[in-house]
Amino acid sequence: MHTDRERCVRAVQSKDARFDGWFFTAVLTTRIYCRPSCPVVPPKPENMTFHPSAAACQQAGFRACKRCRPDTSPGSPEWNQRADLVARAMRLIADGVVDRDGVPGLAARLGYSTRQIERQLLAELGAGPLALARAQRAQTARLLIETTTLAMAEVAFAAGFSSIRTFNDTVREVFALAPSELRARLPKKNAPAGTPGALTLRLPFRTPLNPDNLFGHLAATAVPGVEEWRDGAYRRTLRLPYGHGIVTLAPGPDHIACRLTLADLRDLTVAISRCRRMLDLDADPVAIDDQLRTDPLLAPLVDKAPGRRVPRTVDEAEFAVRAVLGQQVSTAAARTHAARLVTAHGDPVDDPEGGLTHVFPTPDALAAVDPESLAMPRTRRTTFTTLVRQLADHTVHLGPESDWPETRARLLALPGFGPWTVDVIAMRALGDPDAFLPTDLGIRRAAEELGLPSTPAALTARAAAWRPWRAYAVQYLWATDSHPINFLPV
Repeated sequence: MHTDRERCVRAVQSKDARFDGWFFTAVLTTRIYCRPSCPVVPPKPENMTFHPSAAACQQAGFRACKRCRPDTSPGSPEWNQRADLVARAMRLIADGVVDRDGVPGLAARLGYSTRQIERQLLAELGAGPLALARAQRAQTARLLIETTTLAMAEVAFAAGFSSIRTFNDTVREVFALAPSELRARLPKKNAPAGTPGALTLRLPFRTPLNPDNLFGHLAATAVPGVEEWRDGAYRRTLRLPYGHGIVTLAPGPDHIACRLTLADLRDLTVAISRCRRMLDLDADPVAIDDQLRTDPLLAPLVDKAPGRRVPRTVDEAEFAVRAVLGQQVSTAAARTHAARLVTAHGDPVDDPEGGLTHVFPTPDALAAVDPESLAMPRTRRTTFTTLVRQLADHTVHLGPESDWPETRARLLALPGFGPWTVDVIAMRALGDPDAFLPTDLGIRRAAEELGLPSTPAALTARAAAWRPWRAYAVQYLWATDSHPINFLPV
């Protein structure tokens, strides 16, 4: 979008928050870059240049605005709605792969050369993977500086910097302030408190956001010991690269309140990225709802409760296993099956608030389960054991970088995997915004009530007009039912 100068100028002059994260405005006279909704008086159009990423602004010599804090913008919705190389690379960078494994590790995960990845990211985003990861480290550093009492050396290494000097230089370059000055600017009443490892922060999103089906789905299907709904918030354990974590997420009118307890603060960036992905917070609800409203039978559902998101997951392999456990059984039965596996094979965690006891088992741990100990039909045992074995040996890989068509084909080749199971994994684990479930009983019932075609073939043909947002249409159709997944718990 940053190449459409006229449209960008209009967005900046109207301070349109819908475009935050889509592009960044760099001001030639002040050498500052801002989000489109920056509250200051807009600069003259001839003094504006537009960039596709904060990293591109930083590479061009601009520093972040202290007023609108562009580093806290929601992420671009592009990376969650596309399946090409750039989008897959951006999802992996957000997941901290470059910080952990470098650019060669990123290239290995994507199956391309480092040169190809560099070239494509530079062409589309104006910055390579190292610059993009650096911008993300700067954002994490600022968050730790402003929300914790950690010593600056601890902040530096927790944010992913290799040295104190690099940390200091980067913070000064990006924010035009030394790390200690950033912390000193905080009002006394907002001074960070608490113990290291426990963080309270806000996760921004583009409005509107309807939390009913989003948190309702997560709470209604919560696996005991791994997830719970407590005091108006969804809580769950996290398996992260350097250790375990516990997150508490509560919906607010303009942000999601997030509290993280981490065994290792180096996991902060990854934890935030996975929580944002689970709650679909980088979506553009206005664009999605406008497209779905073009169908006159779907429009009343959208108008009644706009801003529905797709509830996703923090662990793709975990969700695939749970999808198999939930085949042809009730929500309660699926939770019971999963809870037994968690108790027997999950890693225990210490929850200071009580209630959460384990992290969901890894595919390696589940591959060692005796099939005869599984209380399910023999055919589903075969499906379960085949899936976890192939996940464990990486014959099937599910992750942010998954190629959607290729992964669908691999899953369909497994015994017991039909279109419904594959599409629900594509929708909620892989993040495909166009995944569709025409054979789902709830979808067919809703379609019949609304006067839409109810047979799978006819409904699929009608849904072509909803593309590329059919996964969101599924949420609106499901919401016509009285199932607990559609309502915030009382």
